[in-house]
Amino acid sequence: MSKDIRIKKGLDINLVGAAEQTTSKAVSSNVYALNLEDFHGITPKMLVKEGAEIKAGEPLFYNKNREDMLFVSPVSGELAEIVRGARRRILTLKILADKEQVYKESEKLDLKTANAKAVRELLLGSGCWAFIKQRPYDIIANPDRVPKAIFISAYNSAPLAADLDYALKGKEKELQAAIHALKLLTPGKVHVSIGNAATSPFASLEDVTLHKVSGPHPVGLVGTQINKIDPINKGETVWTVTPQDLVIIGEFLLTGKFNAERVVALAGSSVKTPKYYTTKIGAELSTFLYASGVNGDNFRVINGDVLTGAKTSPDGHLGFYNNTVTAIPEGDDYEFFGWNKPVFNKISSTRALTFSWLNPNKKYDLDTNTNGEHRAFVVTGKYEKVFPLDIYPLQLLKACMVKDLDEMEQLGLYEVAPEDFSLTEFICISKQPHQQIIREGLDLLHQEIG
Repeated sequence: MSKDIRIKKGLDINLVGAAEQTTSKAVSSNVYALNLEDFHGITPKMLVKEGAEIKAGEPLFYNKNREDMLFVSPVSGELAEIVRGARRRILTLKILADKEQVYKESEKLDLKTANAKAVRELLLGSGCWAFIKQRPYDIIANPDRVPKAIFISAYNSAPLAADLDYALKGKEKELQAAIHALKLLTPGKVHVSIGNAATSPFASLEDVTLHKVSGPHPVGLVGTQINKIDPINKGETVWTVTPQDLVIIGEFLLTGKFNAERVVALAGSSVKTPKYYTTKIGAELSTFLYASGVNGDNFRVINGDVLTGAKTSPDGHLGFYNNTVTAIPEGDDYEFFGWNKPVFNKISSTRALTFSWLNPNKKYDLDTNTNGEHRAFVVTGKYEKVFPLDIYPLQLLKACMVKDLDEMEQLGLYEVAPEDFSLTEFICISKQPHQQIIREGLDLLHQEIG
């Protein structure tokens, strides 16, 4: 039985520059790159050397702690460079792409007769397992754990994020194949949350439990949906997959080819014609950023949405899990006495000197200026107004900062991921890095408890 989710706590950040629902094919990149920081907690061991010729879908490295968990190339070509950092730690793999793509052919799986073991082994060996994440710890799923349920958020409420109903249009066949496979990996349900049943490609699929969600951001975050549908207790595991990753998994199951294609929303007020582009994981952002045109040269490119994405350069590469690229003005200018006068062009969760509450539907052209500097936590009670989970956010943040494992457990760290604290970070008058604090807390808990 489905359970509809409606939340009141949260905050919609209406920004100028949403992507228009038109799609163009991005220019093919000369170089594709995999950033190893995208695979949090993975220690890579290389399978190929610099200069090697590889096919799309051919393994590049494996997880040191799990040798059958392979990570593959998004394109065919030459492994041009292995960028290393301190202690020869691998940071980035750069691939010089072929003009004509060649795919590694894998065996197809008959989902009607397949069992959980066969699905697990195929996904691990194909590189598709990297798309499956687990909670607790917000890391790539441990294949040895059996999840009590699998959650998919097919509604994105983040500012300027891709409209998934539009991006997934026509992909029902691939989505259904992936759902059938994932259903074999859990004794529980595959929960899918949608915004509009009339337009969602998930509305007609089998083997899913649909939930209609409504309310302000973060209703579209999978962590909010888990908390409202089937919260995680100590010792339990749930897995999460994003819809566009489901498409890649489903296409692999149907064709035997790893096709790393994505529909990416290019958005933001610094983009002249924000729209959607078809490209591939690891593609150079410049191949579609400048095709849409940019306003001026003082802007910031964000790999992801404005709340959870990472700052990158226009010559950077599309992240492994990203389907949104945002460009907004760089906030490197300061207003004289800007803290001491009425403000009409900024969003605030309070009514002190700001008037965004007068017109909740107004769209804003915000820059990256934090309008303040890092300082000690100030207890205001504002975090709880935008945090819909049944967790005390301030207390959990402080427990992570002082590394109190017992408090972290009791206050619900098992349930959350850094993205769940993106809104509290946005409204924080103390300018504390909430997402970084939660990430460090999760890593410590995983290291100590496992």
